Amino acid sequence: MHSTINISANSQQYIDLEENYGAHNYHPLPVVLEKGEGVFVYDVDGKRYFDFLSGYSAVNQGHCHPKIIASLIEQAKKLTLTSRAFHSNLLGHYEKYITEYFGYDKVLPMNTGVEAVETALKLGRKWGYEVKGIEPNKAVIIVCEGNFHGRTTGVISFSSDPSAKNNFGPYTTGYVTIPHNDLLALEKALQDNNVAAFMFEPIQGEAGVVVPDEGYFAGVRNLCTEYNVLMIADEIQTGLARTGKMLACDHENVRPDVLILGKALSGGVLPVSAVLADNEIMLTIKPGEHGSTYGGNPLACAVAITALQVLKDENMMANAEAMGELLRSELKKLNSPFIDIVRGKGLLNAIVIKHSNPDAAWELCLALKENGLLAKPTHGDKIRFAPPLIITKEQIMECVAIINKSLQTL
Repeated sequence: MHSTINISANSQQYIDLEENYGAHNYHPLPVVLEKGEGVFVYDVDGKRYFDFLSGYSAVNQGHCHPKIIASLIEQAKKLTLTSRAFHSNLLGHYEKYITEYFGYDKVLPMNTGVEAVETALKLGRKWGYEVKGIEPNKAVIIVCEGNFHGRTTGVISFSSDPSAKNNFGPYTTGYVTIPHNDLLALEKALQDNNVAAFMFEPIQGEAGVVVPDEGYFAGVRNLCTEYNVLMIADEIQTGLARTGKMLACDHENVRPDVLILGKALSGGVLPVSAVLADNEIMLTIKPGEHGSTYGGNPLACAVAITALQVLKDENMMANAEAMGELLRSELKKLNSPFIDIVRGKGLLNAIVIKHSNPDAAWELCLALKENGLLAKPTHGDKIRFAPPLIITKEQIMECVAIINKSLQTL
């Protein structure tokens, strides 16, 4: 593959270091980045690229947003970690801010996305036993085929991706998998009285930006209410203005019982995640029953408040909506024989590549890199296009031209 791509000796030395000393658990594009600013990243040779992955939607606010970085630096000089053994002057302030921002009674702060997912699953089960009255150890949580909720042993137990599962068993039980975007299948699964919760991604990101039918979120909400089951929305990738609304569920004015956030909650500065729910659910977890050394640390609190504030102050929802419309319509106008489907919401988009070569999407991403745009294939033939939410109209047009030019290599 390397025959088609230029890798400088300078870049190669960094790649070799990783190859020699790091676990081989990723297959990155052969580019070595050392600086980021706004919608751009720069490699070790100083070449500039448009970032069309945004750290899987962690840098919605743009790379190294000056206000977020200023909060980070200011707080880092004062106090970074107390653990939850003691109170900090920022935790309550942050908790008030984020619960009012999203309209929930309580927040449970964690660090990584998958920790927040695990927290939500534990919360769903705890509520199932203590509020709904499910018999001990009988709780069931319904999930969707093609989901991606992380890679802990608990979460891979209900993954349908063989590479995430193979030879990592035995798996955790208590999950039922149904097709995504299928309300009939959900209603059928809800006939089991032991169901505590339904957890889903409003738009499946890793599966290739699979947007469900209009009315799906509202349908999920109605069924969960009818069957007294918690609706858990994993909005780690779809939330925080990415799809043109603050949350993807907002497109249908639907409120999940449990909301999971992460990624852009820190603007890509450090791992910060959160689980939001009302008292009846959240207060089933008592002191000592769940926690994290770093969860709710003062540095994270300071950064997250600013990261959330910036989304509103800079009107990133409206920009994501408008720029997403523009990007999809311009991509469709290219009329490329190699683009089978263009889909997405806001600035969470994907194209599906049609080509006789099974590596065509990877080769297109290599060509995009050569031409100054970074994107990454998922599931072989799909490429996500998700730039930071601060991208401008002129930049979108420039990027579409780069994509058009790169398509010629196929």
